[in-house]
Amino acid sequence: MTDAVGSIDMPDADDEAPESNKKTRKGGKRGKKGPLGRLALFYRQIVAELRKVVWPTRSQLTTYTSVVIVFVVVMIGLVTVLDTGFARVIKYVFG
Repeated sequence: MTDAVGSIDMPDADDEAPESNKKTRKGGKRGKKGPLGRLALFYRQIVAELRKVVWPTRSQLTTYTSVVIVFVVVMIGLVTVLDTGFARVIKYVFG
């Protein structure tokens, strides 16, 4: 039984490529350099990635910082109130 692509019983020739035709890569860029060369490459890649970052402006940074500080202060207050409440409940129950 055949369809538009080929036979169901026999796969297409592209699906079964012999292993001997595939080229194996040994190392690439990293295989030819020593440890210092690989370290230099690593740092160059870090700098290249940092150049892609969209850094916030000063006003955005102050806004984000103030939002974080306010959130942390609110959470500290919430945890303090809950802790005090639980301490009073435990003291009342266990004497």
